[in-house]
Amino acid sequence: MQQRPNVRIVDSADVAQSAEIGAGSSVWHLAQVREDAMLGANCVIGRGAYIGTGVRLGDNCKIQNYALVYEPADLADGVFIGPAAVLTNDTYPRAINADGTQKSADDWEAVGVTLKRGASVGARAVCVAPVTIGTWATVAAGAVVTKDVPDHALVAGVPARHIGWVGTSGHPLSERDGYWMCPVTGDRYAEIDGELKEVSK
Repeated sequence: MQQRPNVRIVDSADVAQSAEIGAGSSVWHLAQVREDAMLGANCVIGRGAYIGTGVRLGDNCKIQNYALVYEPADLADGVFIGPAAVLTNDTYPRAINADGTQKSADDWEAVGVTLKRGASVGARAVCVAPVTIGTWATVAAGAVVTKDVPDHALVAGVPARHIGWVGTSGHPLSERDGYWMCPVTGDRYAEIDGELKEVSK
């Protein structure tokens, strides 16, 4: 196990020396964290997960087994990435140029996926960069996200479509008396011009 203060990195993980790993974080078997990646405090990087060069994670993020987070992804605090989910970075992927020469880093521009605070991406979902997943939004398992997801939105399908709203608990909201209600927290929201805004209880 690699020795970094207040960090658990198992021996089979591959963590670059220039990566910054926040206190209380864990990097598990066969995971790879590339150069200059920055992980906040109390993050969990699951078995076989990949964190690309310069990727930024906030505090309390959870990257499940075999998820692939390609640079320049930017994840805020409390983001969840499900098993085998993929955050892409190449809008027009090719291994070679039009003249048949192999592409190098200079032949394309990486674009990233941005996830706001508390957002969740379900198992085997794909977020096709560049897209932004809003605060507390949820991407259902197996979805393919090709456009921005609003705060608190629940999206599903291929391509992903807005099918409902979720609260901070992650549970779907139900409509009642013109408001959207969380069955767990009791929080109440109003839908205004296609956006969800929390209102006083």
